[in-house]
Amino acid sequence: MKRSLGLIVGSALLITALAACTITPANAPQIRTISSFGTGEVYIVPDLAYVYVGVHSDADQVSDALNKSNTQAANIAASVQALGVEAKDIQTTNFNVYPMTDYGPDGSITRKYYAVDNTIYITVRDLTKLGTLLDTVVRSGANAINGISFDVSNKDEALAQARDLAIAQAKSEAEGIAKAAGVTLGDLQNVSVSTSGGTIPMYEGKGGGSAAPMASGSVPVSAGQLLITANANLTYEIK
Repeated sequence: MKRSLGLIVGSALLITALAACTITPANAPQIRTISSFGTGEVYIVPDLAYVYVGVHSDADQVSDALNKSNTQAANIAASVQALGVEAKDIQTTNFNVYPMTDYGPDGSITRKYYAVDNTIYITVRDLTKLGTLLDTVVRSGANAINGISFDVSNKDEALAQARDLAIAQAKSEAEGIAKAAGVTLGDLQNVSVSTSGGTIPMYEGKGGGSAAPMASGSVPVSAGQLLITANANLTYEIK
């Protein structure tokens, strides 16, 4: 028993000694660094639109309410496809059926019926037809346009440009800091870059872009511009 205890204590002392060997001495020279930050912004004109179309219907019988909703949705899909939108770009994203009750001024029930809400998600790849499409879906049975958002089909080039601008700005900032501090930049120690996964709509003209034109006589919609951003953090050693 004593021998086992001695082995345990000896092993613990050995582990402690080995751990002590890996600890950096307090008087070891510290690497001096300069950190800088940069942001890159690129404005692009969108070439896609996502339209959320709302269809609401009601009837005393649930089957009648569903039939009305299906008819409205089918009419909308047919009219949109007639404008050149492919079937794969028309999707139902929300479908709800629920009972409703109307009450009179005295609190008595005046009607019991069923309501159906259907949201159709349409991807528009030709923005010159967007205004006409909005007018068409309303005339075909849509009760509401629940939202319109714009995007770019390929953002890779814009993301790369924003990244390069962010790194260049961060590098310039580091050089300015070093000059002001009277030191010289050494090797680059660390690089961290983040880019925006989405895009931010901008409706004031910047960067020389322009909104996609809409067909005359249709619903006026301005696509504006989209802003893509990137951030860069650089760390340099000080010589």
